[in-house]
Amino acid sequence: MTEYTDPTTSSERTRSERGASAVEYGLLIAGIAAIIVVAVVALGPVVKNAFTGTCSAMTGAATAVGAGNTCS
Repeated sequence: MTEYTDPTTSSERTRSERGASAVEYGLLIAGIAAIIVVAVVALGPVVKNAFTGTCSAMTGAATAVGAGNTCS
């Protein structure tokens, strides 16, 4: 019963819970960062091919009207 009325025990418990929360948030952020890295690596070639196709189409249209190569 003294455990609930003793203020030092309560503050110590709060401090240790804050530390645990900080670790949990850190792990959550690290997990989200890992998912983002995997998504970028997996979707990178798809996005690159989409931009390359668009650039090729625009270059073809620009060449047809005499504007030359517009992609770098």
